[in-house]
Amino acid sequence: MEPVTHVLTGALLARTGFNRRAAYATAAMAIAAELPDIDTLWSLTGPIPGFEHHRGITHTFVGVPFEAALLTAAFCFVHRRRSKPTKAPVNWPFLYFATLIALLSHLFLDWTNNYGLRPFFPFNPRWYSGSFVFIFEPILFVLLLIGLLAPKFLGTVQTWAIAALLAICALWGFRFHEHSRALQIAATTTPAPLFASPSPIDPFTWHVVADTPAYDQLSTVNTRTGTSAPGLRINKAAPTVATLVAKRSPLAEPYLDWSALPLVDQGAVTPDGLTPVTFRDARFLGSIPPLDARHRAPLSGTVFVDLAADDAHRIARMELDGRVQR
Repeated sequence: MEPVTHVLTGALLARTGFNRRAAYATAAMAIAAELPDIDTLWSLTGPIPGFEHHRGITHTFVGVPFEAALLTAAFCFVHRRRSKPTKAPVNWPFLYFATLIALLSHLFLDWTNNYGLRPFFPFNPRWYSGSFVFIFEPILFVLLLIGLLAPKFLGTVQTWAIAALLAICALWGFRFHEHSRALQIAATTTPAPLFASPSPIDPFTWHVVADTPAYDQLSTVNTRTGTSAPGLRINKAAPTVATLVAKRSPLAEPYLDWSALPLVDQGAVTPDGLTPVTFRDARFLGSIPPLDARHRAPLSGTVFVDLAADDAHRIARMELDGRVQR
């Protein structure tokens, strides 16, 4: 999910009662709910290291206990330099527990979208994704705001926070049900493995990919009407020398490890004699507003191969999402 949703979720969780039992709970849980995304700092060294390490160890069941400990220690450090007493009691073990809950909320929210995460890494490198909530869910965002702002006008903080969380759970249940229904509708037209991704606004519209050995068939499923409309059909290209070279590049290893539906295609030779090889994921193709992928698919990469060079210098340039790896 995007950062603001994570932070608001942590703050809302704190207001269910955690903030009464431990000082600093609201601030700590709001920070903890976004802390796993500290791995995005890897992108400062380039798009490929950023992609390789994103949703890595900080997004795992192994990592979050240490993150909770570091954050609790940071607030303990701040507290020792504080002169004024806190309203809530100082309870470091409970604050650790609260930050752990907020950190786990980050993992859960990231699991709900189609990018996924590896919660059991490094023991199990498999990616898991629920794919039933878009990376930015407007209804979820509104419910978070209501839960946090409504107490200013009516009712108690804890009551609104709990009510908002219950409404969010109901939303997740509804989206999960519609995701399952979309797969059921699509399964009536093909025996191929299916992947369904949500629309950011319409909860009844789902973007489905049927994965076959020869091609990926995109379609749009409407769970309200029970209909499926076929879309793009993307043929899978046969391996070439250029694609085999590109698959040994620093971009290919993390990309193929992450991608559930990878498409690797060779393009036309550029004026400077390089052969571009594109890496795309079929889940992010087609027309998915606001990420209309027909111009350039999100989360796509390109490796420029110099077939005339020796083996050690064949990778001339790499790009990910339009950013060049320096």
